Parts: sequence; structure tokens; C-alpha cells
Amino acid sequence: VQLQASGGGLVQAGGSLRLSCRVSISMHSLNVMAWYRQAPGKQRELVASMIDGGSTTYGESVKGRFTISRDNAKNAFYLQMSSLKSEDSAVYYCHADQLFSGTRYDFWGQGTQVTVSS
Repeated sequence: VQLQASGGGLVQAGGSLRLSCRVSISMHSLNVMAWYRQAPGKQRELVASMIDGGSTTYGESVKGRFTISRDNAKNAFYLQMSSLKSEDSAVYYCHADQLFSGTRYDFWGQGTQVTVSS
């Protein structure tokens, strides 16, 4: 399974970006889709996740500003980021896991840089 993240870039504080994660297999075979981020000198943190049934979870710092969504037809999921702040600057990684024959497999995209200028 391959995940390819894209959509990062440089944006001014208060602006918006949409990250995309293209998945190489059917979305229906995934249990959880998620976005994480890692800023320099900090641990990787969960930004948003969505389980196969559609329920979502968000990190406290992004609630109300970020939205995770999916498009099964395009084998992709997204992170819409609004009202961006300088502290949102990080490398963003998409992640997915799959339960197959009782074994959990997880997969990571390569990361996409988001830089928010103040």
C-alpha cells in the first residue's frame, strides 16, 4: 500500500490550504485514515483521524479550523486547513491502517511541508 501526500506550501497566517493523500488501494479496505504533523524539535502529533464508519477525531489545537474528509471514488482523503497559525507549521504526514486476517498494518505517506508565515 502506498500513500502519497501533497498540497503543502507557504501560506500567510489566517490563510487556508488543503492537503491530499492519494491511496494506492480501495479506501474501503482501510480502517483508519489520519493526518499527523511534526514540527522541528517536537514529537509527531495526531492532527485528525477518520475511521471507516466516518467518525472523526481532531487534535485540540486544530478543532474548528481543520476538517478531514475522504473521497472513495478518488482513493484519496484530505485535510482542509483554515485560519492557519504560525504554530501549524510542520511536516504533515498522512497515515492509514488496515486490518487484514487479524493483523494490523499501518502505512505512511512521505510528508508534505506546511509553512505559515506570520
